[in-house]
Amino acid sequence: MAPTREFQIGPVRIGGQAPLMMIAGPCVIESEKHAGFIAGQLRQLSQELELPLVFKASFDKANRSSVKSYRGPGLKEGLRILGAIKRATGLPVLTDVHEVAQVEAAAEVCDVLQVPAFLCRQTDLLVAVGRSGRAVNVKKGQFLSPWEMGNVVEKVAGTGNERILVTERGTTFGYQNLVVDMRSLAILNRLGYPVIFDATHSVQLPGGEHHRSGGQPEFIEPLARAAAAVGVDGIFVEVHENPPTALSDGTNALPLNQFRPLAMKLMRLAQLVRAWSGT
Repeated sequence: MAPTREFQIGPVRIGGQAPLMMIAGPCVIESEKHAGFIAGQLRQLSQELELPLVFKASFDKANRSSVKSYRGPGLKEGLRILGAIKRATGLPVLTDVHEVAQVEAAAEVCDVLQVPAFLCRQTDLLVAVGRSGRAVNVKKGQFLSPWEMGNVVEKVAGTGNERILVTERGTTFGYQNLVVDMRSLAILNRLGYPVIFDATHSVQLPGGEHHRSGGQPEFIEPLARAAAAVGVDGIFVEVHENPPTALSDGTNALPLNQFRPLAMKLMRLAQLVRAWSGT
């Protein structure tokens, strides 16, 4: 794929000729202790592997399948925890925002504001995150074709903010199933902004367990390897030390002890692809 726009997210370079980076962390903040533990483990791994890494966690999961599902600690407490993690680890931090009213507070703490896939066409939200001055990660809706993301990106870039990431997370394929079309990564690359592949939400089975989503985590690695071979700028994975006990999206999370071997494979693949492409 062609080199994309290159920029910094804290100490992390992304796009252009930068090495593969990863966005990783738990789906939702379960507690300060738990989020801090995951962040500490990821920081250690990123240092050992010399892997550029952005920590992610959500203060609220506003689109859970059931009203009874755990959503997170909320905006104020969640941002306090993310701020503490950022100071303790030095890692850049990413979190979701779901409405315009959350953007200003989140931008004061986080390095990247993420627009969830279901909200990727919400103009007011896209404009607000663009104007925040923070880097913006927009997830491609499960209902959109990759070429339709051009309109989405224009809404953010129209604010003057061109620190934009575009994330592929699978496309609806019948009921309660997603499919990844690797051509999508090459099409998104034509927009000129860094392309991220979400390897864990792409194996989700939306609503597959009635009151919550199911997943097929055995396909995380093969899909991530395929995306790295295509030449994406980054890989997104949600991790948990014990996925069956996770309070959100545990059925499609990567076990923390599998992060190192997967990251090592992806880094080697990415280096090979970049050498072949001359970037």
